[in-house]
Amino acid sequence: MSGTLRAYVGKKDAKMHRKDAKVPCVMYGGKEQIHFVIDEKTLLKAMHSPIVYIFELNIDGKVHQTTVQDVQYHPVTDRMLHVDFKEIVPEKPVTIGVPIRITGTAPGVLRGGKLIKKMRKLVVKALVQHLPDEVTVSIDTLDIGSSVKVSDMNLENITFIDPPSSVIATVRTARTVVEEAAPGAEGAPAAEGAAAAAPAKK
Repeated sequence: MSGTLRAYVGKKDAKMHRKDAKVPCVMYGGKEQIHFVIDEKTLLKAMHSPIVYIFELNIDGKVHQTTVQDVQYHPVTDRMLHVDFKEIVPEKPVTIGVPIRITGTAPGVLRGGKLIKKMRKLVVKALVQHLPDEVTVSIDTLDIGSSVKVSDMNLENITFIDPPSSVIATVRTARTVVEEAAPGAEGAPAAEGAAAAAPAKK
């Protein structure tokens, strides 16, 4: 994405850029903070992609690798008001959410169970050169009632930040039917039959 440096920083300047369909942004984490604007349509297209989490920003001819840290939206129109980017420094670890890709076939699903995906991304910490495009999660061993948790994941040079007990995917029974008989219901028909068979008193 290409950005243009802002000559001035302030509310009036930001409002003017928004009228021109540009989103005010800031990038930090490097040697200095950089304030710039990006075309709104370009930014929307990139932000709505589920597989993109590292952005190359070309700001007045200089390219920076960045990640999105925060996005502010208008409470009514839902338009982007401001975006915070963090510059990636090669020698510093990056903490970021990486998409999950489920692979395989769960035996529990073949037996009538239903696969429930609890998480769409995993938060990982690693140097940028070790960051995967996605985290592959196999469900080949999942039976009904079993699950894959964050603690089951193990990738070289990567630290998983989510709680180890967090469930990534699980297989549940498709339907649960619970039948509870009312107290004394089983004995009622027999009692009525016995009463009918008893001879009437004279």
